[in-house]
Parts: sequence; C-alpha cells; structure tokens
Amino acid sequence: MPHISAFRGVRYDLSHVGSLSNVIAPPYDVIDSQLQQQLVELHPANCVRIILGQDQPGDDQTNNRYTRAARTMRNWHREGVLFTEGEPAVYVYHQVFTEGGQEMTRRGFMCRTRLERFGEGNIYPHEETHGGAKADRLKLWKALRANCSQIFGLYPDEQNTAQEILETAIRGVAPLEATDHLGVLHRIWPVSDIRVITDLVAAMGGLPIYIADGHHRYETACNYRDELAAELTAQGKSLDSEHPANFVLMMCVSMSDQGMIVLPTHRLFRGMLPMKSSDLIERLGPYFDCEQAGSGPDRAPSLWEEIEYESDQGTLAFFTAEDQTWTCARLTDAGRKKMAEVATDHCADWRELGVSLLHRLVVDHLFASPNLPAPKYVRAIEEVVEGLRHGDAAGRDHTGQEGSGGRFEVAALVMPATVDHIRAISNAGERMPAKSTYFYPKLLSGLVFNPLE
Repeated sequence: MPHISAFRGVRYDLSHVGSLSNVIAPPYDVIDSQLQQQLVELHPANCVRIILGQDQPGDDQTNNRYTRAARTMRNWHREGVLFTEGEPAVYVYHQVFTEGGQEMTRRGFMCRTRLERFGEGNIYPHEETHGGAKADRLKLWKALRANCSQIFGLYPDEQNTAQEILETAIRGVAPLEATDHLGVLHRIWPVSDIRVITDLVAAMGGLPIYIADGHHRYETACNYRDELAAELTAQGKSLDSEHPANFVLMMCVSMSDQGMIVLPTHRLFRGMLPMKSSDLIERLGPYFDCEQAGSGPDRAPSLWEEIEYESDQGTLAFFTAEDQTWTCARLTDAGRKKMAEVATDHCADWRELGVSLLHRLVVDHLFASPNLPAPKYVRAIEEVVEGLRHGDAAGRDHTGQEGSGGRFEVAALVMPATVDHIRAISNAGERMPAKSTYFYPKLLSGLVFNPLE
C-alpha cells in the first residue's frame, strides 16, 4: 500500500524574500516564454530560475541550465534565502479560487510518498502522456537532488477523515500565503506534531492513490531512484529503504473534497481537410443524432453551457470552419455498439468517455485521420473562440505548411472525465486518452522543496 511520511522540507525565508508571492511559480510545463520572463523579473530568487532555467550560448556538459539551477539553489541555501525545516512535517495546502462565479477552496496536504512503479502497487496513473519531458526532469533532479514541484494525487475518502485530522490541527493557526499570477490564493501550514502525523498515516493506510497530474514527474522519480540504486550497487553498496530517493513529494487530495473539480479540455484540430457541417453530419450520421446548433465562433460559450447542463459524455459539439457552423452530435445505441467494436482493447468505462469517443470513434474511425498532428488543447471556452477567430499561427494549415497561420478546420467541445471515471478506469489497469482532464487550479512550485539526499 502507498506509504506517506513527514519530511524536513526546504522553504523560503520570508525575511530574505519578503512576500512568498514573489518567489513562487506555476508548474514548469504551463510556463510560456512570456510568463517565464515575468517571473524572472519579479524577484531575483523566484523559483522559475530553478525549475525552468534558460539555455545560453556556449552551454556544454559542465555548464548548462541544469548545473546553473543547482548552483543557484546552493547559493540560496548559503545566503539564507532557503532554510531546512527543523522538524519533519507535512504541509497542509489550501487553494482558494473562483470558478463559475463561485469561490471554492480545495484542501489537501503535501508529504513524501513511497514510490511504486505503476502496475506494481496501489498507486495508479489515470491518463496517457506525451513523451519528451522525463529526460529533462531527470537531468534537473540529478543536478538539484531535490523535488521542486508536487505530484498531484487523489485518494478515496468519503468522510474526508484524513484531511479533517489536519484541519483540526491547524485551527486558529495563521497560514503562509501566496497569490499566483491568476489570482488564486495559496495557503500552507507546516504540521510537525508527531501524534497528528501518526493519526494521518493511519487514516491513509490502505487507501489507493490515483495520479491526477504529474505522471511524467512520478515516472522520473522512479527512474531517479533506480539509477541511484544501480550506481550504489556498482560500488558494492545498497540504497537504504528510507533514503529520500525512495519517495516523491506529493499533494494528496480527497476525491470527496468540496473543492475538487475537474474541468474540460477542448480540442482545436490541425492538419485536417476542410469540411462543412453537411459533410460532418454525413460521416457521423450512422452513429450520432446530429443537428446544426448555430454559427460563428461566438456561439461557443452558450453552446457549451447547454452541453454542460446536459452533462452526457456522449454529447459532442463540432465547429466546421469551412461554413462557420456548429453541429451538436449525440451518441446513439448504434454508436455505442460501433465504439465497442473499434475499442475492444478497452473497458466499458473507457469507451463511454467523451474524449475516447472523440478520438477513437470520430477522428480515428469516422474521419479516418489517426495520424493528425496533436490538436491544440484549450481549457477556457474563450480560448476556443480566440482560436477559431485567429487561427493557428504556431502550427500547420491543412496543406501541412509549418507556421502558416492557417485556420483550425475543426473544433470539438467535449465533457471532462469525472473522478469516478478516474477511479474506475485506473482500477481496470487502463489509462485515459491524453488531456482527458484538467485539474484547476494548478499546484504551485516553490512552496516547499523536497531534498533527495
């Protein structure tokens, strides 16, 4: 079973950096070049200098963004910008945000979690990932010997028993606070009381953990541990079972927490041949009930409201740029039967997901376009409107021309998976298609670092 533990975290000394808001950053993989520069300029000790260093002319094996990050972190330790916690702690973490006009708070806690390879224990992945990120993170961690960002883990706890143990412990205690660039308020409380931690560990005992976000980093943590173990074995030594490399920094959130929401990720398709709504309906007609649902990019917000209200995984909406028309498509029994035929390699829960229907049944089978470039993934419906208005300046048009500024030929609005889908599909030993879920808000980097030595 997953084993969690307290640890002596490394944190910023506020007497050196002032506001914690000045030194935190979102996860490295959502930071574009513009935001990166803003964070660099915000404060000399902003953690983006560690988690996402900049390449420089003349970089080589001994002087590069990874070695500079490690040197920077050592300097911050020496100068007192960073300090190591006096006692092992877990860190209660609240995020206060607004979604749909309503203020919400997502509650969880950061701890060390013992590593288990996927498929070998009680920690489960939930979605497919794209390659390319693990080698980068491994180089950084080997240079820093620290985790700078948390894995996001979900666990089933209908009564929120584990979290309530911590909420009782922090009652009346002032938190450390930071506000990110999106206006989300982040609060943390270090908890080092041994009795509280013991009760927390007992409450979490036997519960599975489902990785919500950070699959690449979790697998990187396993690779880091295995490489270190191999190095020690070559020296005639062994990796102690309690060595920090056997663990990874994780944020644990109950699936029943009131602030636990899953948002959609819509698709803007690149490289697809132009089609009109009539062409779309002809292809989808045998398996979906289709109806035209308005025209123009500006119809997207109200149409999405209707789909959200309907709350059916089998309802998809498509925009065809050729005639600027929206088409709403609802899966029929014939469509469910066809999906079972074309996705025999997946369980029933996987086959009913909107994103599975979109990619396996519609794009791969009905559009016969399995090798399209990756679509542009967008969360906010306003981003859909923007993309349809201005096209894909950074991608390809239907002729395949790179950077042509071509339009997105097709857009798709799709319902997000739920936490129940995550649990069922993960328990079946399967993964959802990439970008099936969007967990908001993102967890901050820089609140606490986890030493790996």
